[in-house]
Amino acid sequence: MFSVLILTATLLYLSSAGVQYLRLTADKKNWPLLAYDKLPKLLGALAIVTHTFLLQHSLHLDQGINLSVFTTGSLVSWLVALVLIISSLRQQVENLFIAVFPMAALLILFDAFLSIPEPRPYNSGLISHILLSILSYSIFTLAAFQAVLLHLQNNALKNNIAGSLLNSLPPLQTMERLLFEMLWTGFCLLTAALLTGVVFIDNIFDQHLVHKSILSLVSWIIFAVLLSGRIFWGWRGSKAIRWTIGGFISLMLGFFGSKLVLELLL
Repeated sequence: MFSVLILTATLLYLSSAGVQYLRLTADKKNWPLLAYDKLPKLLGALAIVTHTFLLQHSLHLDQGINLSVFTTGSLVSWLVALVLIISSLRQQVENLFIAVFPMAALLILFDAFLSIPEPRPYNSGLISHILLSILSYSIFTLAAFQAVLLHLQNNALKNNIAGSLLNSLPPLQTMERLLFEMLWTGFCLLTAALLTGVVFIDNIFDQHLVHKSILSLVSWIIFAVLLSGRIFWGWRGSKAIRWTIGGFISLMLGFFGSKLVLELLL
């Protein structure tokens, strides 16, 4: 039964991304089903429901909550997919399905076949810090994808390049507004995560968390500078994209880098 859920969730994510890609590139006259614009959302929603059951199995162990690198990655991808589906109900972000959903499918397979369980005792304070960290990372992941799309759209407008993907995107001003909405949300969550970490985590050096904490703080500073630049100097375009990607890379290294080294190399 567990194998069936893995296969089902993976295929649903890939199908949703594939259908959205075909909607941009294929002739709808030859593919009548593509005319139904809610099909990618429906497939994505079903994938998320199936993914939820998988996470319930892999996260909760008898010894505590499992926060191994691939299980955490699967949880992040689930949350990113969930936020994306909800956002697609009121904003035109369906093109992000093409990048986000295959990532979720891949992390499901990694969690199922490569994960080494790392259970931790349940602690409400620590769990709140972890959940806030995961939620902020998920929002910044979406912001990074949005920044990449914004970069492609910006270059296409400057060089007068047309394409089905770029033509289907909202206006540049709308794309920038969506990016900064994501950045503000992620920044607030990251701030809360850092504060709960200070309160609930002891012996930071003994727990091999020093690199994660430093890189997370660096990310917070990068995003704080970017958002301040937006408010006071009207930063936008390439400058906003570069700072977004830089902050995300720092956060990614802090979030997964130490776990990869500790679990897979050491």
